Amino acid sequence: MSAKRQNTVAEKLRMKANDLTAAERKLMAALFADYPVAGLASITEFAKLANVSTPSVLRLAKKLGFSGFPALQEALRGELSAQLQNPIAKHERWAAEAPDAHILNRFADAATDNLRASLRLMDHRVFDEVARLLGARRRAIHIMGGRITGAIAHYLYTHLHMARPNVHLVPEAQALWPQYLMNLSKGDVLLAFDVRRYDARMLDFAVSAQAEGAEIVLITDQWMSPVARIASLSLPVRIEVPSSWDSNMVPLFVAEALVAAVVNHNWPDTQSRIHRLETFNETLRRGKS
Repeated sequence: MSAKRQNTVAEKLRMKANDLTAAERKLMAALFADYPVAGLASITEFAKLANVSTPSVLRLAKKLGFSGFPALQEALRGELSAQLQNPIAKHERWAAEAPDAHILNRFADAATDNLRASLRLMDHRVFDEVARLLGARRRAIHIMGGRITGAIAHYLYTHLHMARPNVHLVPEAQALWPQYLMNLSKGDVLLAFDVRRYDARMLDFAVSAQAEGAEIVLITDQWMSPVARIASLSLPVRIEVPSSWDSNMVPLFVAEALVAAVVNHNWPDTQSRIHRLETFNETLRRGKS
């Protein structure tokens, strides 16, 4: 079986969210606004950033299971290092720690652990709100992904486009982005997939989209993309597996679950749309005008 992986500081905070004081919630918000960098400042600077006292920082560190603020910062520094790992460094670390079990078993264990941990940590209220936004037909939906997650963005686009109108895939070519941004309207939703080795261009696009009035939704990893700073809703999931690359299994699972939620919520409209789609498919197959 795979070794138990430690929760990130962000995950610990989300698990304790209901038990936090008002000051501690301010600290969580300040940290999430620039995660994990905000927590690497001095204790005085971090407290000032959240407009709370330094004892509040110490109490929060203890509540999260750390011996003190330096221990919490050590964990954040480890997460920052993990964010920046390239495929070669990832492979060397996994190879050094790998047990003798076959790669299929090790990979399956890690992927299953990712799914279980992601479901355990996920806020169902946030998921439901994301599904509600994606199903709101008065809103246009724009979906984008990075170099790897672009495939999941395209997958989500394909399914949502069949289920509801006014769904768009942000083009991969950055040269087309200015024209695309001009077509955004206030109230539109931009859903972005961004996982570690984050794409700085995606943050730039999201900032511009928000300035045009779009609401930003993010699906990211346990270390949290910089896009989280401006996202109104974020769904962080686990992605690490014994490979040079991270796993897209849980982000894909979330994408499929969102499609299911949107379809189920709007079934009469979706059913009618699918009937029309099948009619067009049949007409085109038979070559009818």
